[in-house]
Amino acid sequence: METTVITLGWGATWGIAGAILFLLAMSAFFSGSETALTAASRGKLRSQSDKGNAGATRALAVTEDNERLIGSVLLGNNIVNILAASLATSLFTSLFGQQGVAVATLVMTALVLIFAEVLPKTYAISNPETAAARVAPVIAVVVRVFSPVVGVVRALVRAILRIFGVDIDADALIMSAHEEIVGAITLGHTEGGVEKEDRDRLLGALDLGERFVEEIMLHRSNIEMVNADDAPEAILDQCLNSRYTRLPVFRDEQENIIGVVHAKDLLRAIHELVRGDSGGMEAVKKFDVTAVMMPPYFIPETTTLDDQMRQFLRRHTHFAMVVDEYGALQGLITLEDILEEIVGEITDEYDQPEDPILKPEADGSIMIDGAMTIRDLNRATDWGLPDEEANTVAGLVIHEAQSIPTAGQVFSFHGFRFEVAAREANRITQLRIRRLS
Repeated sequence: METTVITLGWGATWGIAGAILFLLAMSAFFSGSETALTAASRGKLRSQSDKGNAGATRALAVTEDNERLIGSVLLGNNIVNILAASLATSLFTSLFGQQGVAVATLVMTALVLIFAEVLPKTYAISNPETAAARVAPVIAVVVRVFSPVVGVVRALVRAILRIFGVDIDADALIMSAHEEIVGAITLGHTEGGVEKEDRDRLLGALDLGERFVEEIMLHRSNIEMVNADDAPEAILDQCLNSRYTRLPVFRDEQENIIGVVHAKDLLRAIHELVRGDSGGMEAVKKFDVTAVMMPPYFIPETTTLDDQMRQFLRRHTHFAMVVDEYGALQGLITLEDILEEIVGEITDEYDQPEDPILKPEADGSIMIDGAMTIRDLNRATDWGLPDEEANTVAGLVIHEAQSIPTAGQVFSFHGFRFEVAAREANRITQLRIRRLS
């Protein structure tokens, strides 16, 4: 059977060639636009939009519905690519006969790959925000025109996926903004663009909403308190010798917190007594701590650090007693404790010098206090010990051992070797940790 080959005139040939080039340009536009709009940082676009960049504002609006955006761009890209391939096949068949099909395939593959895919996408990925702002007005029109077709395709795709048990939530986000920021900061540190101290501060601020006051509070066993029934001279001496400005006041038993005394309020009261008409040092015996103390502020141990910081700022205070669900005292927390989770340890001239948190040993292991939190250890060493089951390193060892170990016992888990170096009563006070090779 003979095949008829249609021969085109030179005018038609040049016309088809021009149409193919135009379609390739359109394909390049769609490919570059897809890459630019999906790779552009919405944070940077928002910053440019706030500065009056209309293109960035349009880009933000276009990328609100990524599924519709990508569907429209892919639809336009496929239309122009298929049409360009069809015209190229017709053109080369008229020039070379049946061999024109193979020639058209090779030529169009090279042209589409280089000029309609690699080149525009390379430019778009190197300047995503700039490219996105430039193409957004045109893409917005394309999305509006193709929206009905894309809606039908979207419904058809979801129906097919539902048959196979895959349910797509139209409102679900693949990754939250919080996770994106955390991932970007961690990646930046890994690649050397973000210093460790900067990473710790940024991640510390982002984690406040996911951490609870019980994780960082000062345990009740370590709280310095004032006994309201003590002699005034003893209370005055205790407050003057304490390195803390605020001290909880209890009566009868330490669980019964009746107030909080501030050093300034105490000194003002003493000043009035001493400088009064019947003053002198003998007047100090008339001092009553309950007259100058502030009402105690109690919070549940399940309060997040972010919420508690907001409460501190709203109430114009930064000292709270932490209680459990039964109202029993668990510890205390201050605004400084929360800020230290962001900026690190805060010390002043009245803080007592402390031993180094991490004591390196000759064998490569480190000696730590058992009460050290897992989070602080991970931040100091860049380790990844889990903190879901326990807050402190000692708690983690007890959880894994399912008992309270004795001094000298050794455990290996999570890729580390833990040796109990010291124990007091039922509390692990020191641990020696070494990473396993």
